[in-house]
Amino acid sequence: MPPAPTTWVLSDGRAGNERQALALARALSPHEPRVWRLETRAPWRQAAPRKLPGSAEAFGESFRDALRDPPALAIGCGRQAALATRLLREAGARAVQILDPRIDPRHWDAVVVPEHDALRGANVITSIGGLHAVDADALARARAAFPQFAHLSSPRMLLLLGGPVRSVPLDAAWWRRTVDVLRAIQRRDGGSLSLCASPRTPAWLVDAVRRERFDRDPGPVSGGVVWLTDDDGPNPYPGLLAWAERIVVSPDSVNMASEAAATGASVAIAEPALACGRHAAFLASLLRLRAAAPLDADAPFAASTVLRELPRVAALVRERLGW
Repeated sequence: MPPAPTTWVLSDGRAGNERQALALARALSPHEPRVWRLETRAPWRQAAPRKLPGSAEAFGESFRDALRDPPALAIGCGRQAALATRLLREAGARAVQILDPRIDPRHWDAVVVPEHDALRGANVITSIGGLHAVDADALARARAAFPQFAHLSSPRMLLLLGGPVRSVPLDAAWWRRTVDVLRAIQRRDGGSLSLCASPRTPAWLVDAVRRERFDRDPGPVSGGVVWLTDDDGPNPYPGLLAWAERIVVSPDSVNMASEAAATGASVAIAEPALACGRHAAFLASLLRLRAAAPLDADAPFAASTVLRELPRVAALVRERLGW
């Protein structure tokens, strides 16, 4: 039997980028890929994915030497990885790039971008939101790994918290309004409230969450699980996501909103009208598909459309690669 084709996953190490590339790699092949977390040297870091003289040196000696024996398939996510996948394609690999590389997509076999990006082309594949591996099997595994969350009071509500970005200016006033809405919902419906932050959640917002002491609320609200930083122990995100019956997402995070929409829980966005540009376009797609609704203290949580884009995107990538 011939050896299995090798796959490499490449990113700058950011969790959101690596997760997308890993999800696609695992959807395309049952064999675990090799993961590269790239540290790009100057001046190539500033220019990536554009090539400069000596670009093979951009990621250090280990990657330069690896170019002599490229994999069958390289999957990258993010601008730094786009230079690496471009170099690997020139060395003989098939190359798939996730997110807009900001140069002509002809340098890759396929480019996967969110639908809310402007990039289009013969080898460009669009998805609604980010790629991820949240499906029925993944959720079942997460519930088995975190059985203790089954005992949180129902309805189990989860707040997924990102942080301000240029197109979504979250501030202390937004946080106060969101807290007031969540507490109003809990006074009405009871249940538990858990919260999970992201690596982008700023210190001022982490401090504001801790002052709320959600995990110790008395009365009709049963204490939930609050995870903000590594100081809180291992990240329980997969288990909280899998056990949640209601998920509220801050409007800045495409990846967390995409994963929430794949769970089958009722999904709400905390003030989607704050977003502009591409973020606004993405949230508008979720609302149009009824994969999420605006968070509203006066409206009941409604069933959400389950949105899972990875199988469709993986099939189109296979077709593009001729597999």
